[in-house]
Amino acid sequence: MSSSSTNAAPAATSLAAAIAAANRVILGKESQVRLALSCLLARGHLLIEDLPGVGKTTLAQTLARLLGLHFSRIQFTSDMLPADVIGVSIYDRERGAFRFLPGAIFSQVLLADEINRATPKTQSALLEAMEERQVTVDGETRPLPEPFFVIATQNPSTQIGTFPLPESQLDRFLLRVELGYPDRAAERELLEEGGRRHALPALAARLAPEQIVPLQEAAGAIHASPALLDYVQALVEATRTHPRFVHGLSPRAALALLSVARAWAFLGGRKMVMPEDVQAVLPSVASHRLQLADGNGHARSEDIAGLIRSVSVT
Repeated sequence: MSSSSTNAAPAATSLAAAIAAANRVILGKESQVRLALSCLLARGHLLIEDLPGVGKTTLAQTLARLLGLHFSRIQFTSDMLPADVIGVSIYDRERGAFRFLPGAIFSQVLLADEINRATPKTQSALLEAMEERQVTVDGETRPLPEPFFVIATQNPSTQIGTFPLPESQLDRFLLRVELGYPDRAAERELLEEGGRRHALPALAARLAPEQIVPLQEAAGAIHASPALLDYVQALVEATRTHPRFVHGLSPRAALALLSVARAWAFLGGRKMVMPEDVQAVLPSVASHRLQLADGNGHARSEDIAGLIRSVSVT
């Protein structure tokens, strides 16, 4: 047994407890909670796109508390500057030198709230951080905390005052999910209790930050057979020839699909990736990376479902 598997064993039990606790706060969204945790375990970043008021911010705060991670929130606005995100150097007269004041990005979980309300210039301040896990200010490169997990929320592009995320920025997000409206039973419980935000202060951490990296390593070590890799390749190649899409998935997207499928299998207690794991995460991996040829935005769930049906599992 590898050392990473040994170190991750106790943490896996705590992770299951964290999932159960999250589902008691984010009612009726078990799949989205599991996708969010899969994204973290795959060392990626999460984009949540939906209408205001469906629980996007609550999900981010819940995960940060349960995982014991340092949490920061940035409310993006149209007048925000890159320095507001990454920090700024100021002149310290007493020391006779410049001193760097770190921005909110220097946290383990960063909630970029309503990211598409900021201009593309400010959005781009996250690019280096999300890809390289570092920021460069005034010629000096500063590493970010480990783990580093960006959860960005985005309002529908049809709403007033939004700036579409460029494709390069979208590709930095490993997964894109939608929360949607709660089902009738969950909404009734919310109405009876006055929402679930009041439960956040009472949430106790189920994990410590130092336990996250061993879990990420264990998830990355989940076995993927040659036949499974053939299936992943077949799905990716199908997007490249499908008439519905302008461009297919890139090799980086194929790697993303496999890494999230491994994390999904790990959360399910499996030691190897199954085709069902790939199918479960494909919509969240592919939808924001595939543009529709008819000009109607990005791929929808029915487009991905059709793609899955068109590729046989051998």
